[in-house]
Amino acid sequence: MTSAVLPPRFEPPVSPDARVPEVSVKPLGTETARYIGIVPSAVTGLPETLWSGSSAPRVAEQMADLPNFRLPAAQALLYTVLLTEAVAPGQDALNDDTLTLARVATLARYGAHDAAIALLEQADVSRDAQHFAAYMDLALLTGEEDRACAILSGKPFLSPSLAHRSFCAARDGDWPTAALLFDTGHSLGEINGAESAALERFLHPEAFEFNPPLQRPDVMTPLLFRLHEAIGEPLPTGTLPRSYAVADLRDLAGWKPQLEAAERLAVTGALSANRLLGLYTARDPAASGGVWDRVIAIQRFETALRARSTAAIEESLPTAWKEMQKVGLEMLFADLFAAPLRRYALSGAAADVALTMALLSSDYAQAARSREVSPLLAALAGVSDTVPQVQDTRANALLAGFEPYNARSDLTEMARSGRMGEAILRALVLLDSGAAGNPVALTQAIATLRAFGLEDTARRAALQIMLLDRYS
Repeated sequence: MTSAVLPPRFEPPVSPDARVPEVSVKPLGTETARYIGIVPSAVTGLPETLWSGSSAPRVAEQMADLPNFRLPAAQALLYTVLLTEAVAPGQDALNDDTLTLARVATLARYGAHDAAIALLEQADVSRDAQHFAAYMDLALLTGEEDRACAILSGKPFLSPSLAHRSFCAARDGDWPTAALLFDTGHSLGEINGAESAALERFLHPEAFEFNPPLQRPDVMTPLLFRLHEAIGEPLPTGTLPRSYAVADLRDLAGWKPQLEAAERLAVTGALSANRLLGLYTARDPAASGGVWDRVIAIQRFETALRARSTAAIEESLPTAWKEMQKVGLEMLFADLFAAPLRRYALSGAAADVALTMALLSSDYAQAARSREVSPLLAALAGVSDTVPQVQDTRANALLAGFEPYNARSDLTEMARSGRMGEAILRALVLLDSGAAGNPVALTQAIATLRAFGLEDTARRAALQIMLLDRYS
């Protein structure tokens, strides 16, 4: 009897040796939470447990309701809170990641798109449809839609809509697929209204060559904004939310729209002082009035500074300062030029402006030691222990803020229970109310920020309230 012939074995051996493989065991639900943030807590001074005791949905609602802070110190602290590397509340980081998406949305609202994209990339833009939708919106506004479309081509299930898939297919040169997706979306009622009209013109430009331009849409979306640009009917960003201003920073926009967009973003701290200065000095203005007067003033002052001419600085500095005051950009101007101005023995109005700039800069304590500084400002800067007697409600409210017992106990308790991020956001809203004229809120906000260990923010906020004209 013949024996059966077994087929040859091509699979690898079950184990390369006789050792028992290592097996890791852990209970379900104990996955390691992720830390999201682009600035380490060791740098910001805020704990990694910033949000650990908070409810993610509640914090998301709180962030959505934040005002447009007029006080630069408040805006700077907000960015610090949003960007600090921290673990999300409870199991949020392991599930829907609500807090990260709320941080991204808040940064985008103020125009800080680069920071928002960095957070999303750290969290993984393709984590789920929500993360990708947030990334897609930012990419459309910053001119990075090709990167987003490349991700979408490999993972179409992430698409926010069929309109996005159609747009990306067309961007990739696959016009038949783009048209098919558009027709499908139109038939299903998923693509309609202003978006449908703009996308149809994008896909079939020859059919609308002699048609009048589309009406301005009532509701704007990043995709609709980008489609209008693609069909040669770009929309001005001046009347749109601040997040759309980022689109005008690209080379596609003219110099004037770039300048106006840069100023809108610089007010919230979303654009660096050096980048704004670069735009102001990019070329010679061909007109006057509005932003052009500011360009002329900044260029004359910078020329005087580069020439090291005391007389020219004294002549040009007050005008440049007034121009920056018109758009609320005194802080950026101070950050750029306060230090260089210390080299000059200025007189008159220029000397007053230079001292104000120094007190608004990060070296305010050094500037406050000058004999020309009032006892009130010296006390607010922390270089004098003498509490001056003043007949000004706002000044007295600020001075009272440096008394520890005026801190809000509910907010300090919130911070102690792992809800510091939430408590800081509430203190910032309180500070904004105080800056607008509520003396009780002002005292409590300053005292509470100091209780959190945010001494520098408290002192810079106090000085800004006293020195910036918009709070007088």
